[in-house]
Amino acid sequence: MGKGWTFATLIADEMTITAHCQNARCNHSHRLDLKDLAARFGPDTPAMHDDLAPRLKCMKCGGRQIGLTYTPMVRPAGNPYLRAKDGR
Repeated sequence: MGKGWTFATLIADEMTITAHCQNARCNHSHRLDLKDLAARFGPDTPAMHDDLAPRLKCMKCGGRQIGLTYTPMVRPAGNPYLRAKDGR
């Protein structure tokens, strides 16, 4: 993954992305539907924070200051990110 994540790689590796509104009066968060985003933008579209955040806005307040949290599925035996972290 030298160039970064795409929607296809995130889906294949069972990652989740949660978007967080950074407006202090809102603080809304929402788990993104990666399959829907892949269908909309294409599976090979880059999905790193700097690629994805500018395309998003808060569903509650409409703000565009969005933070993203990438989370691997909690299955050490099957998740390549957790295996790499543990050195296996």
